[in-house]
Amino acid sequence: MEPLILIVEDEAPQAEMLSYNLEKAGFRTIIAQDGEEGLALAQEQIPDLAILDWMLPGLSGIDLCHRLRDGAATKNIPIILLTARGEENDRVQGLDSGADDYVVKPFSPREMLARVRALLRRMNPDLAGETLSCGDIEMDLAAHKVVRAGNAIHLGPTEFRLLKALMERPGRVLSRDRLLDLAWGRDVYVEDRTVDVHVRRLRVALNSHGAADVIRTVRGEGYSLEDGTS
Repeated sequence: MEPLILIVEDEAPQAEMLSYNLEKAGFRTIIAQDGEEGLALAQEQIPDLAILDWMLPGLSGIDLCHRLRDGAATKNIPIILLTARGEENDRVQGLDSGADDYVVKPFSPREMLARVRALLRRMNPDLAGETLSCGDIEMDLAAHKVVRAGNAIHLGPTEFRLLKALMERPGRVLSRDRLLDLAWGRDVYVEDRTVDVHVRRLRVALNSHGAADVIRTVRGEGYSLEDGTS
């Protein structure tokens, strides 16, 4: 059965947009318009993942996070916090409340789907399927294959892991240290400049058929994967 996503959002157009795109991607959804209703639905149906708006009437998204984490039946539900607050302190507060990830408004449906799939994959790989997509790039994790705009892309194991890390977090800038953790592991010593070498190889492979460069270099920060179709 398809994963069930709980959407707790008091703005009806936003909730309907999320529900439409998630269901189009193969998920089932249920919608609550406030925190109390969201808590009740979560306790009754135990969704596979919850998307909570920060600013809810009555019980806020932050408070709802705490309530879900305190409940025996709901404590392990993966949670994405949906917020207009992009400042670091707000992001830290959201994650400290028990959220597993956050998405800052405005966001694209493609980004939300990628975040949902990535979080489900981390929590329960059987729920999320075995493919990733971003723009015209498709990644088959089971077959270890990458296709861009219909063309096969040949990657080495390290470049494959780097691309996977970037595709699971589209648009987010990942530092070299973070990429080292994700692609090599915390217990392996690799110099930062090694990341740059493998990113260059990944970039060349992805652009091998004349496609636009979708890996963005942020000086002093790291790298991010952009949607090259927009």
